[in-house]
Amino acid sequence: MNKKAAGILSAIAASALVLSACSNGDAGGGSTGDATDAGGGGATSNSELTIGMAFQEMNNEYFVVMQEAFVEAAESIGAKHIETDASHDVAKQISQVEDMIQQGIDILLINPADTAGIAGAMQTAHDAGVIIVAIDAQADGPVDTFVGSKNYDAGYMSGQQMIEDLNGEGKVAILDGIPVTPILDRVAGFKDAVAEAPGIEIVDIQNGKQERDIALGVVENMLSANKDLAAIFSVNYTGSMGALAAVQASGSDTLIYSVDGAPEAVAAIAEGGAFKQTSAQFPRDQVRIGLGMALAKYWGATVVPEVVPVDVHSVVQSNAADFSW
Repeated sequence: MNKKAAGILSAIAASALVLSACSNGDAGGGSTGDATDAGGGGATSNSELTIGMAFQEMNNEYFVVMQEAFVEAAESIGAKHIETDASHDVAKQISQVEDMIQQGIDILLINPADTAGIAGAMQTAHDAGVIIVAIDAQADGPVDTFVGSKNYDAGYMSGQQMIEDLNGEGKVAILDGIPVTPILDRVAGFKDAVAEAPGIEIVDIQNGKQERDIALGVVENMLSANKDLAAIFSVNYTGSMGALAAVQASGSDTLIYSVDGAPEAVAAIAEGGAFKQTSAQFPRDQVRIGLGMALAKYWGATVVPEVVPVDVHSVVQSNAADFSW
């Protein structure tokens, strides 16, 4: 882990411990107890700490970057780490979480495959004394902290840029995704932005399931059904790249807007073609902050925030060269 990342992690944990000391008069909380006690109050050394991270998928550079940040952070404090890939299958993710609990994890970072569907597994983890932090997407159930991007802002930001580029006129479509909180919030933000421009009409909403190949076929159908489609808003990077391929193959003038800020998308924006904007997230920071929150709780803090929102950044052609994850 680089010095900046290590500093972020240390500062978050240290700040939470100071706040805990102020509220309790004892920053250590239950530091003499067993490390698996409910509330996580008792690590005696980082070598005893086991951290799991359950991903909704790994077939996406966004989550690969998260995994890299997670491994770097866990190893920087000498903790054992476990990662799993649910491949968008919530039943599989539930089984993976239960297996990690059996392996004795102290902390779980969860990137849920389904916000509501994972609730039972969160209750099981909580009952086992595991500290739970949801990353990127909220999980129903007894989660200690949620760290995620300002997804409503991301959708709204893309909508505003689209309106500006289209001079407030045109038919547009939404390439939707799986029903987790970030996706729902992005769509809500985009719709609210569009509602401010009477000349913009949403004529189609279809689910690309956040997969490049599926999105390609979906957008081909969109373009066939709407010959004058001015723009498409995709809820994520992989969907947007499928959409871009469909637009390029069709020869249409349809513009692409999206969320994530993946290198491939940023490069396409820099080229100045159909891909006009992405509301970029910061996946590494989400993991680092989330782990910092969990460590603070594990070490005895009682004032760890329930929600930590992370800003997003609009990337267009003029600033694409200066942006990276």
